[in-house]
Order: sequence, then structure tokens, then C-alpha cells
Amino acid sequence: MRRGEVKIGSELARRQAAYRRGHSGERLAVLRLVLSGYRVLARRYKTKVGEIDLVVRRGGVVAFVEVKRRQNLAAGLEAVTPGARRRIGRAAELYLARNPHLAEHGLRFDIIVVTPWSWPRHIADAWRDY
Repeated sequence: MRRGEVKIGSELARRQAAYRRGHSGERLAVLRLVLSGYRVLARRYKTKVGEIDLVVRRGGVVAFVEVKRRQNLAAGLEAVTPGARRRIGRAAELYLARNPHLAEHGLRFDIIVVTPWSWPRHIADAWRDY
């Protein structure tokens, strides 16, 4: 194998492992939110413009939650780029258009960062505009 080449099998294995870690991070985030009184409305909500990891509601507030599994809190927060925020915002608009009964609720964009050996950190109202 030449320098710079990647074995197809190893790349596939790496992607599959990342996918599994992402799912386990989302499960921990759901547990964190449910124990905090949130109700999960949607998981991995996919649209043509982007995906929302979690849509949750507590009281009169609907939160669109991006989940990041990283080594530390700072890396998790940095991973939610302005481009990702725009995609999540556009996907949230589509979600609300398809669920008009939620229009009268307050809206929020949150981040949950899952780090090794600690309880997931929930950053409520992490950003406002997209």
C-alpha cells in the first residue's frame, strides 16, 4: 500500500465505529433530557436541508438539540459550526411547518456535549439566530 492510501475496509470500520459512538451519545443525551423533564418529540429528524438530532419539549418550550460526543466540552461546542447552525435552523423551520400545533410554543436551540466519564452537559439556548 502506498503512502496516503486508505484501506477501504479500515475506513468503513472507522465510520461504523463513529456511527455507533454517535448513537450511544444520543441515547445518553435522551436519558439526560428525560430525567430533566423533557419529552422527546423526534430523534434524528431528517429533511432535505439538514438533520436535527433531537426535538424535545418541556412545558411551553420546544428545543432543537444538537448532540456532540467529544473529548471535552470546548471541543463539543466548537464542533457546532455556523454552517451547522444554519442547517439545523432550516431543518427546524421545516419541522415547525409540518407540526403547526407547536407554533405557539417558545423555541430554542440547545447543545448537549457527551464527554468520557461524565454526565452529558446540556447548554440551553446555545444560539439564537441561524
